[in-house]
Amino acid sequence: MEGVRSIPAKKPSLRLLAEKIDEIEKYAIHSATGKKVLAKIYQSNIYKYISKKINEFRDYKLVEEIKQHPVPKHVAVIMDGNRRFAKSLGLTPEVGHLFGRDKLEQMLEWCFELGIKILTVYAFSTENFNRSSKEVKTIMDLCKEELDKAIKDSRIHKNRVRVRVIGRLDSLPQDIRQSAQYIMDSTKNYDNYSLNIALAYGGREEILHAIQKIAKDVKKGRLKIEDISENIFSSYLYTNGLQDPDLILRTSGEERISNFLLWQLAYSELYFADIYWPALQKRDFLRAIRTYQKRQRRYGK
Repeated sequence: MEGVRSIPAKKPSLRLLAEKIDEIEKYAIHSATGKKVLAKIYQSNIYKYISKKINEFRDYKLVEEIKQHPVPKHVAVIMDGNRRFAKSLGLTPEVGHLFGRDKLEQMLEWCFELGIKILTVYAFSTENFNRSSKEVKTIMDLCKEELDKAIKDSRIHKNRVRVRVIGRLDSLPQDIRQSAQYIMDSTKNYDNYSLNIALAYGGREEILHAIQKIAKDVKKGRLKIEDISENIFSSYLYTNGLQDPDLILRTSGEERISNFLLWQLAYSELYFADIYWPALQKRDFLRAIRTYQKRQRRYGK
């Protein structure tokens, strides 16, 4: 009509799009025709694009929600499921460990974004030496490659990340010990973030090793038995100087600690994610953090 301006339609928000897609899926999934239509939709490029944007939007909203509450200062992760992830895709265990390595780099970025200051990861246990020599060599090679790469990584220096390798380092190949020592020496004065990599690590062995060192110091007169306290004992652990973990996250659906940080996790919150480590997505990590925030930590009170 002449003299009347057309009003452009408002673009639907990502939130509304997400709600509409959820609604369509809810009803379509109950019929054979609906399932066929959904299958075609899922394969379309436009759906993949919209889905990606919706997921990014949901992650953004969850991050904003998380930032309204205190985040855990120290998160420790049992990175489990590399081999099963690879097997599910018909790949070798070695390829699974490659995917797992890449996921660790992503998680470090997520910690930067949320302001989580300390990240400790269970990379290789003392029991893992019992695996095939081929797999052990692959993991050792990956560890050395990552340690050497980390020293050149601008994110480590820009964010002032102190890197520590904890465990029975004397049981590792010499080249890995050298790489570990080099990055620890190079970042020892950084104090903004802390990345702790547990290699050749066992919780029971750590406690036993601490007891042996305490016994030697008592014998030499450096320490009195009556002076031994929880704080003194903690100072003899591999994690000396680190705050105990606020949150322990384990992937792969397994619900056990597997000899990880046995002394340190006394008051840690536990979160078990039913997804293999390489398949962990940002929203899975965000949900773990949000779940932690909703819990009430009483410390026995």
